[in-house]
Amino acid sequence: MTATQPPLTAHRFAMRFSSTPRGARLARHMCGHRLDAWGVPYGSDAHDVVTLVAAELCANAVRHGHVAGRDFHLLLTADTATGTVRIEVSDTRGERLPAPPSSPPADGEDGRGLLLVAALADRWGCCPRRSGGPGKTVWAECAAPGLISPPPLP
Repeated sequence: MTATQPPLTAHRFAMRFSSTPRGARLARHMCGHRLDAWGVPYGSDAHDVVTLVAAELCANAVRHGHVAGRDFHLLLTADTATGTVRIEVSDTRGERLPAPPSSPPADGEDGRGLLLVAALADRWGCCPRRSGGPGKTVWAECAAPGLISPPPLP
């Protein structure tokens, strides 16, 4: 009797980035590239939403989770069975947890990132970092119709 593997229904992309604005920008570009490769094309609503949510989470990791000499980690997974993309951004500042979004500040340009995440993502939250030392992971899940299944393993 031979066993066959069930088809894969998830894509995965993981990478560490420097905890700098340039690192956050590169993470956003890599996220956009991966989504396009997974069947969520540039310019589609789902692509724009997931990319914006990832950009906000990465920017927050750089701005609020930065520790000198430490990188942030991006994990992007896509489940073709549910049509959902999950973005996880981990940094090393476990004591600085994101506050639930309220109304945006009257002036200035700060304080709107999590409002955007809450408005655009289907779900989002924060949990302790799973591996790789101290810190936290801020995650969000977004619908992404059009995901294609990964090729079967040989």
